[in-house]
Amino acid sequence: MPSITLNDGNKIPAIGFGVFMVPGDGTAYEMVKEALRAGYRHIDTAAAYFNEEDVGKAICDSGIDRKDIFVTSKLWLQDHGYENAKKGIDRSLRKLGLDYIDLYLIHQPYGDVIETWHAMEEAKKEGKLRSIGVSNMTPKIWNQFVPQFETKPAVNQVEFNPFFQQRELRALMEKDNVRLEAWYPLGHGNKDLLTHPVFENLAQKYHKNPGQIILRFELQEGAIVLPKSTNISRIQSNLNLFDFELTAEEMQSICALDTKKGSHDPDAPGVAQALLNAFKIED
Repeated sequence: MPSITLNDGNKIPAIGFGVFMVPGDGTAYEMVKEALRAGYRHIDTAAAYFNEEDVGKAICDSGIDRKDIFVTSKLWLQDHGYENAKKGIDRSLRKLGLDYIDLYLIHQPYGDVIETWHAMEEAKKEGKLRSIGVSNMTPKIWNQFVPQFETKPAVNQVEFNPFFQQRELRALMEKDNVRLEAWYPLGHGNKDLLTHPVFENLAQKYHKNPGQIILRFELQEGAIVLPKSTNISRIQSNLNLFDFELTAEEMQSICALDTKKGSHDPDAPGVAQALLNAFKIED
């Protein structure tokens, strides 16, 4: 599995297995075990996915050395603020059953982001977290908070796919060598994306499926991709991306598909308040 060196010197596998909306009723446990069997070594979860315990148990039961599995989790809004964040970090560690988390993110960039970041910086110094980052930060939100951070984020996990290529944000992040992690890298099953003639034609040329072409494009653009599936054959095929390479002309043809619009706008009126009031992880 190819890896990418983050701006803090830590290495992260270029492909991760995401478990967003995978129930923590044993389903996430089985899917993570399948992903690890298939060769994934990067698992992406969050407190707000309510499946950290399943993920941690699957890692424990996999028989794979802990140091060989890169684990990401995320802090939910109820735990923003310095003292709350320290509790949230410890809760994630407890539920995952781990001594440290490889990458920990601010899941939604609202509320007391600055003091939350201070707590994460402290947990990193203590060895509880190896790398720290953010998620869902637009250029506007980035400029509001990140200049105040002592430690620059290692990653910003945002929506990214050929229809939404985040060019302005990527240019901003590049100044501090911050890596983009792509959620919805396949457009969350967007049929217009997956059946676009550009991808169907390239899939035929390379004897791949359109999803593999899309993921390959994103990897060549420097993104860390987090495809999610509960289909075992799809879990396996999403890793099979390293026996071909798109040409410069093919990359350009995909770059031209950018609509500059995603499915979620963190800057939209009411989004922050809706998420702040959405739910609690624990009372």
